[in-house]
Amino acid sequence: MNGYRYKSGGIPRWITVLVLVFFALFVLAGSIIGSNYKQIGNLIKVISLVRTQYIEPVETTTLVDGAMRGIVDSLQDPYSVYLDAQTFKRLREQISGSFGGLGILVGLNKEELLTVVRVYEDTPAAGEGMQAGDIIIEIDGRDAQGLDLDTAIGLMRGPVGSEINLSVIREGEPDPLEFTITRREISVPSVEGRILPHTHIGYVSVSQFNEKTPDEMLQVLADLKDQGMRGIILDLRDNPGGELTAATRVADNFVPEGPIVYIDYRTGAEDVRKADDNYLGLPLAVLVNGASASAAEILAGAVKDTGVGVLVGTRTFGKGIVQTVFALDNNAGLKLTTARYLTPRKNDIHKKGVQPDVVVENLPDRPGDEQLNKAIELVERQL
Repeated sequence: MNGYRYKSGGIPRWITVLVLVFFALFVLAGSIIGSNYKQIGNLIKVISLVRTQYIEPVETTTLVDGAMRGIVDSLQDPYSVYLDAQTFKRLREQISGSFGGLGILVGLNKEELLTVVRVYEDTPAAGEGMQAGDIIIEIDGRDAQGLDLDTAIGLMRGPVGSEINLSVIREGEPDPLEFTITRREISVPSVEGRILPHTHIGYVSVSQFNEKTPDEMLQVLADLKDQGMRGIILDLRDNPGGELTAATRVADNFVPEGPIVYIDYRTGAEDVRKADDNYLGLPLAVLVNGASASAAEILAGAVKDTGVGVLVGTRTFGKGIVQTVFALDNNAGLKLTTARYLTPRKNDIHKKGVQPDVVVENLPDRPGDEQLNKAIELVERQL
């Protein structure tokens, strides 16, 4: 006798879900169904077998979620992700710039490892001793290697007052370090600025691009102008990117009238984001490095192509594709790569990065900030 049983009295919910899944696949795939009906049939059969034969009961919604996640994973695109309800909620919080969390900015390094880019002052992570450069290898016991950035961020956020356990590798430490951190409400500025000592140069750092970044930039620039700013250094180092619209609104402060970025879609359609004729017009240097990515590269590429400033540092990360976030039913979401972006001169920088005008390495064995010092020198020449 088989190790499962049928329930009489009505159609089981899981069968209804399978029918709906099949219908959706038929509608979406169109003529492809005709040549791949066996694969579609296998998908239905796998869901059915797991639902009825697997040793432990499994919710149908779990299976369907897994199928959707697998469809997106099959693209082999690290930037396209199916987002469950909890992860999608935390992504929206990240974009808004106010959230409950730890007080760290994270990104993926060249080896695709989850790395702490910045630890903000007076936050739970700072209080526990986390440092920039720490590589996170486990989040509450879950292996962090291979996680996309949004999922990792989602796992690290949670209810205010709840605890999270992180395992990190730190250079110079023979064994992983363990941190237990209590989450709290986090709201940190993405733009910070000051007048550099003994100069008339404003220094502005942008840690990421979210909905608040454009207004924060306007406020910082206004404050620096009031202090007599005559030149500016924009620091985009270790900026992992963020919202496209925020990046173009910030760029509008620095580049002259004309294209900021071109967005090319699969259909051949092209969208162009443009700057108006109202910009600073001050001597400008932009600091970049290998962790400057995505939206940060849009701004850096616009500055370089328009010739309005000089790029200083090392080649940027090279993420020249755009993701669109789609809201799904049941509060889930889909982050899908939908376009490529090109610089004002229509350069494709994906997997290539933006090459600085002046290449300067920050050598760890030398004190100070050589990239910043070079940028100061270049701006002062124009004052």
